[in-house]
Amino acid sequence: MKISGEFEVKITPQASDKGDAGAGLGRMSLDKQYRGELEATSVGEMLTAMTSTKGSAAYVAVERVAGTLGGKPGTFMLHHTGVMNRGAASLEVKVVPDSGTGELAGLEGALGIRIEQGKHFYDFDYALK
Repeated sequence: MKISGEFEVKITPQASDKGDAGAGLGRMSLDKQYRGELEATSVGEMLTAMTSTKGSAAYVAVERVAGTLGGKPGTFMLHHTGVMNRGAASLEVKVVPDSGTGELAGLEGALGIRIEQGKHFYDFDYALK
């Protein structure tokens, strides 16, 4: 199945317990609201690495999604890996294996993120096994 929809995200910086040793590192909390065939909320954590080179950075994140997918209730987790290499972006967001619960047990797939005119959109290619 392939679906698309809109989502809203609130990113909140979190305090680092590393002091100066954590320079260039960041931690954020994520709160999302998905709309469309994926009607859900999620909470997550993001870690970031910033460099002194403009356009080079990385992030990893994990989020727990709860709601309905194609009308089926349950939860699942997504893991993100994003890298910017001097402005060239790569992003991979995948369903954590065996993380689906309820009617979403056996869920696998990948989620793409688009930002258009300041709005966030997802493209979700998934299967229920």
